Amino acid sequence: MTGLISLADLDGIKRRYREELSNYQYQVLVCGGTGCISSQCGAVKEALLKLVADHQLQNQVAVIETGCMGICVVGPVLLILPDEILYTEVNPGKMAEIFSSHIIEGKVKEEYTFFDQALDQYIPKISEISFFKDQMKIALKNCGRIDHASLEAYIAQDGYSAVGKAMHSMSGKQVTEEVRRSGLRECGDGFLAGIRWEAVRNAKCNQKYIVCNAADGDPKAIIDRSILEGDPHCVIEGMLLAGYAMGATFGYINMNVEYPLAAERLGAAIEEARRCGLLGANIMGTNFSFDLEIYLGAGVFVGGEETSLLASIAGKRGEPKEQPPFSFEKGLFDKPTIVHNVETFSHVPQIVLNGADWYTQNGTNTCKGTKVVALTGDLVNQGIVEVPMGMSLGDLLFKLGGGVPGGKSFKAVQVGGPSGGCISKEFLNTPLDNEALSKLGAMIGSGELQVMNQDTCMVDTGRRLMEFIQDQSCGKCLPCRVGTKRMLEIVERIIKGAGQEGDIELLEELGDSIRLSAMCSLGQTAANSFLSIIRNFREEYNEHVQAKLCRAGVCTDLFISPCENACPAGINVPGYLALISVGRYREAYDLIKRENPFPAVCGRICTRPCESKCRRGQLDEPIAIADLKRFVSDYAFDQGVTVNNASALPKNGKSIGIIGAGPSGLTCGYYLARLGYEVDIYEAQSLAGGVLAFGIPEYRLPNKILAYEINLIEQVGVKIHLNTEVGQTISFTELREKHDAIYIASGNQIANKINLPGEDLPGVIHGLDFLRKVNLGREVQLGKSVAVIGGGNTALDAARTALRMGAKVKLLYRRTLEDMPADLREIHEAIEEGIEIMPLATPVKFIGVDKVKVSELECVRMELGLFDSGGRRNPIVKEGSNFTIQVDTVIPAVSQSADLQFVDPNQVGITEWSTLITAKDSLMTALPGVFAGGDVARGSDVAITAIADGKKAAVSIDIFLGGKGVLNKGEVVNFPAPTDDADLLDHERYAMEILAPETRKNTFAEIGKGYHKLKAIAESMRCLRCDRR
Repeated sequence: MTGLISLADLDGIKRRYREELSNYQYQVLVCGGTGCISSQCGAVKEALLKLVADHQLQNQVAVIETGCMGICVVGPVLLILPDEILYTEVNPGKMAEIFSSHIIEGKVKEEYTFFDQALDQYIPKISEISFFKDQMKIALKNCGRIDHASLEAYIAQDGYSAVGKAMHSMSGKQVTEEVRRSGLRECGDGFLAGIRWEAVRNAKCNQKYIVCNAADGDPKAIIDRSILEGDPHCVIEGMLLAGYAMGATFGYINMNVEYPLAAERLGAAIEEARRCGLLGANIMGTNFSFDLEIYLGAGVFVGGEETSLLASIAGKRGEPKEQPPFSFEKGLFDKPTIVHNVETFSHVPQIVLNGADWYTQNGTNTCKGTKVVALTGDLVNQGIVEVPMGMSLGDLLFKLGGGVPGGKSFKAVQVGGPSGGCISKEFLNTPLDNEALSKLGAMIGSGELQVMNQDTCMVDTGRRLMEFIQDQSCGKCLPCRVGTKRMLEIVERIIKGAGQEGDIELLEELGDSIRLSAMCSLGQTAANSFLSIIRNFREEYNEHVQAKLCRAGVCTDLFISPCENACPAGINVPGYLALISVGRYREAYDLIKRENPFPAVCGRICTRPCESKCRRGQLDEPIAIADLKRFVSDYAFDQGVTVNNASALPKNGKSIGIIGAGPSGLTCGYYLARLGYEVDIYEAQSLAGGVLAFGIPEYRLPNKILAYEINLIEQVGVKIHLNTEVGQTISFTELREKHDAIYIASGNQIANKINLPGEDLPGVIHGLDFLRKVNLGREVQLGKSVAVIGGGNTALDAARTALRMGAKVKLLYRRTLEDMPADLREIHEAIEEGIEIMPLATPVKFIGVDKVKVSELECVRMELGLFDSGGRRNPIVKEGSNFTIQVDTVIPAVSQSADLQFVDPNQVGITEWSTLITAKDSLMTALPGVFAGGDVARGSDVAITAIADGKKAAVSIDIFLGGKGVLNKGEVVNFPAPTDDADLLDHERYAMEILAPETRKNTFAEIGKGYHKLKAIAESMRCLRCDRR
C-alpha cells in the first residue's frame, strides 16, 4: 500500500478491509496490551491459532491481536465478535473450552465471562458490563478493537480521514480554530490547547516543532503507553494535523526507554505511514511535508516537565528552566514548539473529522470532551477507562471501578498522580473537572485515580509521596531540593512516634513556600498531595503527633500488632492466641481480662474490628479472634473462675458515682474499684447490663453469661443499685454531693420515632422497646406478619426475635444490602433463617382500619442518588413506586437517643443529637468532676467502644482525683515468644459449629456452640504473630 493521496484512496481501503472482515463468522480479539502480555496472553493466542488450524476454520475465524481493552485486573481477556462476548482470565485450557463451546457449538461459556461482584452474576456482553457501558471513547476509540499493527485496520475506522479532510478542504487556520472551539485541554496542566496552537501558528518563524510527551515517570505513562501500544496511528495523525495547522514540519515523540513494546509498535507505525506517503514530503499530494522521530529518554519524573523534556531532546541535560519564555514562544532549539501528551494528540483527529460542536456535546461548561483515567489501588475493577468530563468521582470509582473489594470501606482517592491531591469520601460527588478539583487542592494531572481503603494510613501515604517527590527532584532550585527534604524528615519523625506540637503547621508552611517559590511546575506542585492530605485528614495527623496513634495500623513504631491496635480496648490478641496454642487457657482468659472485664460477652457480640485488620486475611482468612475469646471465657467459667482481689489496691477513701450499669459504666467501675475507690452504680432498670441485658436477644448473648460477668465485677467491690433512676429516685445534685466524681454512662434508652402518619397506632412498637419487653419476659402479641424497619443491629435483633416468636418477617431498609450497618454475620444468618430483606424500600405511612390497629404499611421504592459525607449513596424516592404490605405488627428500629432530663442543659453541653459534650482527651463534661462516655456521649455505637470509654474514663477520673492515671489491671501474664515457622501454609479458618437455620429459627437457644479445644488450638496456631519485632 503506497501513495495515499485522496479521500477516495482511504475510502477504498476502508471498504476492502471491512468486506474482508465480514467474510469471517467470528472475529476473536485477543488483548495484546502490556498487562495481558505479562499474564501470558501470548500462550492464549497460540492455543487459539492452533485450535483454528486444527479445525480448519482459518476462513471462518479471524484471530486479531489488539491493544489494551482496559479491564487489566482480569487479564488475559478476549472479545468475540459479532456476539460482543468478553471472556476474562483466559488461559490455554480455558481457551480450548471456550472454542469448543462458543465457536464450534455457538454456546456462550458463561462461567468464563466477566463476573460482576456487585451484582453477584456473570455479565457476558461487553456492552452490559458497568465498567464499559458508561464510557465515552474518543482517545481509546480503537484500543482493544483493532489490530494494533495494521494501518488498514486503522483506516477502516476512519483513520487519516481527518488528515484528508483538513488537507483537501481546510486551511491551517481553520483546523486551529476548530481545536480552539472544541475546548480541548492539555491533559497534564489543563491549559486550553487551542490558545497554544494559535500562538505557535501566529509566530513569525520558518521552523516550528510538534512534540509529544510520552515520558512522564508516573502512572500517566500507563495511559500514554496503552494508547501507543493499541492505536499508534491516532497519535501520528494528531501530530500530523497539529503540524499542518501551525506550519510545523517536524515532530518528536519523547518516550521512556522502559516501554520497549510501545516504542516498537509506534516505530513500526511511523515506518508504515512513511511508506504510504502519510509522513514525509508532499503528504496526500499536497505541498505540506511533515515527519516524526522517536526520542527515547530516561523515565525520571522530572523528565516529563516541559522545559526539561525539550532540553533532553536538544541533547542537553534534562533539567527544567524558568518560564517565560514559554515553549510556544521559544521551545525546542529555541523555536516555537507545541508540547502535548499522547492523550491530547489522540483527540485531535476526531475533533477535526467530526467538528468542535460534536466534541463539546460531552463534558461540562468549562471542561469539554472526555478524559482517560487509570483506575488503580483498592478497586475491584482496576484498569483504564475514558469518560465524559464532569462524571463524578463517586460514579467513576463505584460504577466503573466496582467499589472497594474485600468488604473494606473507601477512605480516600489520590487524583492526578504524585502532583495531584488526596480527596476524602466527603467529596465523592466532585465532578472530574479542572476547576472543581482545583478547589480541593487537586488536579486531573496524570489522570490516575488511586483508591485507598480503610487500612491506609494517610500520614504514611504523605510520607511515600514526599519520598518520591524528594527522590525525583532535579535539585536545581533550593525550595524543591531542600524544602522537600525537610518535609520528609518531619513526617518520618512523626510516623516514628517523635512528632512534636507545631510539626503539622511547619509542614503546611514549608509546603506553601515550595509552591510559591519553586522554579518549575513539578516543584510548584510537589507538596500538593501532601497539603491536601493534611487539609482533609488533619485529625489523623493530630492522632499521630499527640496520641502517638496510627489508627490504620501501618506505622509500626506506633503499635505492637494490627489486631491489638484496632481493638478499642487494646487487648493483647497475639498474646492470648499464643497462650491458647499451648493449652494455657486460663492464662489466656486472665490476659484478656486485664484489658476488658467482658471477655465472654465480647466473644459473642463484638463486631470484631480486630479481625478486619488481621494480616492473616491477606493470606487466606482472618483469625477467628472473637470466637477464641469466647472459647477461653467459657473454659474459665466452666472451671468456676472467681475474682482474686489480692492485687486490688486498698481503699483510698474516695467515692465515685456512676449513672448506668451498662458496659461502659460497669467497666469504669471495675477499674476504679481495683484502684481502691468506693464505686456505686445507679441503674434505673430492674437488672444490670444496660443494652446488653435488654437489647440483645438470648440466642446471641445468654442472660447467664452476662450475669456471670457482672457478678465478677461486683466481686471487685462495685455496688450496683437497681431500680434507682437518677432524677427520680435520687437527684443529680444529691449524687454530686455524695461522690467525689461522677461518670454518666446511661446509654441511649429512648427509641426514636420515624415521624410518619399512623406511627401511634396500636401494633407499632419500636425496636428497643420490643427487645426490652421480650428480654424482660413481658408478653408481646405480634400476629403472623411483622415488618421491621431499619438496617442496624437493633433492627436485625428485632427481626430475628420476631421470627422466633412465630411471625413471618420482612425487613425494610432504605439503602442497599451492602450499606446495612448491622454486623455482616448477623445479616447472613438472618437471610439463612428465612427473613426477607427488602433493600431500597422505606415506609411512608402506617395504615389501620378505623385506627384500631395497624394492618398495612405503605412503602415506596428508593434509588441511589448522590454520595453523602460518609461515602454512601443517598437514597431518593423513586416516583410512582408506592406499594403496600399486609402487617399485624410493625417494628421501627432506626435509632435511639439518650434521656438526659436529670441534668441541667445550662450546666452541661448537649448536642442537637441529645448527646453530652465531653473533652476528647479526658471525657470530662463542662461540669468539673463530671465525666461521660459510651452511647450517651458518642451516640449509638457498639459494646466494645463503650467498654473502651469506660477504661478511658477510669484513667481520667483517677487523674482528676490526684492519682497517676495508671490502671490496676491485675497480675502480669507472660505468654510464649514468637517463633519462626518456615512451613507457613494456606488454611482457611476453623469454623465454629452453629445451630442449623431450620433449628435455630424456632428457638432462643444460643446459636454458636463454641470451639472444641482441638479446633481452638489449631485456629490459634494460624496466627502470624505480627507482634514480633
